[in-house]
Amino acid sequence: MLNLDQAMIVSDDDADEDLQVLDQGQGYKLGDDFENMKDAKIMMVDDEPITMEVVRTFLEDAGYRKFVLVDESTLAMQKLREHRPDVLLLDVVMPNVSGFDILTALRKDPDFAHMPVIILTSSSDAATKLQALDLGASDFLSKPVDPSELALRLRNTLGAKAYQDQLAYYDISTTLPNRRLFMERADWAIENAQREGGKVALLHVTFEDFKRVTDTLGPKVGDEVLRQLAQRLVENIRGTDAVSHDPTDADTWVDVFSLGGADFSILAPAVRSIESAASIGRRIIEAMEVPLNADGTDVYLTPSIGVAGYPDDGGSTAGLLKMAVGASSQAQGTERLQFYSSEMNRASMERLRLEADLRRAVDNSEFRLLYQPKVDISTGEIIGAEALLRWQRENGDVVSPMDFIPVAEETGLILPIGERVLAEACKQLMSWRKDGVELNVSVNISARQFFESDLVELVRSTSAEAGVDPSWLTIEVTESILMDRVAQATQMLRDLRKLGFKISIDDFGTGYSSLSYLKRFQVDEVKIDRSFLTEVARSREDRALVTAVTYLSHKLGARVCAEGVEEEGQLKFLRKVKCDEFQGYICSRPISPGAFIDLVRKTNMPED
Repeated sequence: MLNLDQAMIVSDDDADEDLQVLDQGQGYKLGDDFENMKDAKIMMVDDEPITMEVVRTFLEDAGYRKFVLVDESTLAMQKLREHRPDVLLLDVVMPNVSGFDILTALRKDPDFAHMPVIILTSSSDAATKLQALDLGASDFLSKPVDPSELALRLRNTLGAKAYQDQLAYYDISTTLPNRRLFMERADWAIENAQREGGKVALLHVTFEDFKRVTDTLGPKVGDEVLRQLAQRLVENIRGTDAVSHDPTDADTWVDVFSLGGADFSILAPAVRSIESAASIGRRIIEAMEVPLNADGTDVYLTPSIGVAGYPDDGGSTAGLLKMAVGASSQAQGTERLQFYSSEMNRASMERLRLEADLRRAVDNSEFRLLYQPKVDISTGEIIGAEALLRWQRENGDVVSPMDFIPVAEETGLILPIGERVLAEACKQLMSWRKDGVELNVSVNISARQFFESDLVELVRSTSAEAGVDPSWLTIEVTESILMDRVAQATQMLRDLRKLGFKISIDDFGTGYSSLSYLKRFQVDEVKIDRSFLTEVARSREDRALVTAVTYLSHKLGARVCAEGVEEEGQLKFLRKVKCDEFQGYICSRPISPGAFIDLVRKTNMPED
């Protein structure tokens, strides 16, 4: 492997021989990439402007076209930072700051430690050559330079640089520039924007469903899909413009970088506004509507895109990348493109604190169960209870389930929490039964608990340990859970029913299932979501849906429970369509076990 720290020394006498070697294809072969190398930016530092103009003319004749000429050696480091050349042609003897001084400073600077430097000097003694090489020069030429030899040395140096860059700066799987090159170019873009008063947009693009491809079709097919994905991004980030690898053309270039796996970053310097980066994101979203080819199988991958920008959101590459990644994690559903905002950052910090508090809550048993009555519509008696999880912090503050349940799902904490809920509900059920109150209890099962745990065995063993008859316990799952993996869900429901447990579909009507699935799932109860009851007294469509669900459920042998009943008009309609049960504030909010049993005795066994 070529190392740019190692000198490539070609003596004057060996120039013709080296040309022959290169033409014969020995060593590193540039091939078709040589024309691209003529786009390389060449900086010259020399106190003699005429000499630089002569060298420039030679190189222009060889096809090179991008030059930075510096005749004041004290400005060398400043100009290097501004222009980031691909190679430096450096004179040695200059007033104030010598070429050796500049070379020493270069090699001590991490940004330029490996930059190719060709020394040009009128000195031909061996000591000068050895000193130049010892300080890290890549090559050495004596003035006056021969045009052919100069072109050869530059070509060899750039070839070595291209090879080294490919190893150090490009991802093998996608051939895209990697994280290291991204950080360097983003740093440069921000520095340039600071000088020019401009803006830089950074887009983070991730494809969370890519893992499904490799898990299903294997890593070899996954690698091919990843290459197609990278090419798709490159082709669509800038209309018909070609992707440039020259960071100094800031008003025209936009580049895609591979950050590993199916994560990419897109850098857009010199944008008019950070919001204008949305056009890039929209092109990506539209482009991904066309499937990729996974060994003959069409694969659709969905991007999540987060956008952050300088100076609006931050002043460092690391900070902007963090913000863009955070924004991409919020890009869900139909909103596949999200911009970073301070509000989003606050939400992210609150999310992290909530997760930490939630873990402590599991250890400290800060959860408790409340119970909401299930009422028989025809008799008005309480016939069951739904166990509802609540989190009360040690300081007495109550955290809404809408806030902590999604976090528990994402972190996997829902599994130990769900086990405790099931055990506590079974224990409470037996306590009531021993007191002569014969009720059924419903327990909600989360998506993660449904698919990732041995749910059937967990329910069987937990209820058996508490002494609960399976017919007294109802397992509630939302229709969205069942529709996620229909075949697996159907089998699990059958296994639970065989053991004698009752099955209830919660929030029915809010997902994308059809009424025909009621027959397939063979459930004991269907719960109509509260959203369809809010306007049922006034909405013809809601009345039609509630009527249809109730009728078909009865035909399939399932009872119907309406949730969120708060008005007498709703209850009147439910009686009319022969709904079986209801829950809602018109009877009671979720209450403690003690308050619940008092309510049952007052409702079902009123004193004369």
